[in-house]
Amino acid sequence: MKKICIIDGQGGSIGSSIIRKLKQAFGESVEIIALGTNAIATAQMLKARANCGATGENAIRRTVPTVDVVIGPIGIVLANAMMGEVSPGIAETVASSPAPKLLLPLSQENVTVAGSSLLPLPKLVDELIETHLRPMIEGRG
Repeated sequence: MKKICIIDGQGGSIGSSIIRKLKQAFGESVEIIALGTNAIATAQMLKARANCGATGENAIRRTVPTVDVVIGPIGIVLANAMMGEVSPGIAETVASSPAPKLLLPLSQENVTVAGSSLLPLPKLVDELIETHLRPMIEGRG
């Protein structure tokens, strides 16, 4: 069973959206771990039916090296992103992880990912799952 880590902060709405779509696509065939930069984000992702969850820098730094895939907004690899919720330690841990990282080009930071799509969040999550994650889960990528 693949362990998929979803990292989000602030209100957890991006992470919750991802988790709901993952549950639709894969049911209980994957383990979804919700890691929030704050307790509200973690709670929202758990409500979306993550298998388990934890909050804060230490939880993220301890868990990310143990998962098969990391998913979240691009801010999770940018030090001080999400209004400071992504510490340099979190950004380094995620960026340094050997796990594949599937990052959505959503950012409140002064960062533009040239060539990225301007699709709405639900379409971005569908593309993330069908084009990138499903081949990994099914052993095709």
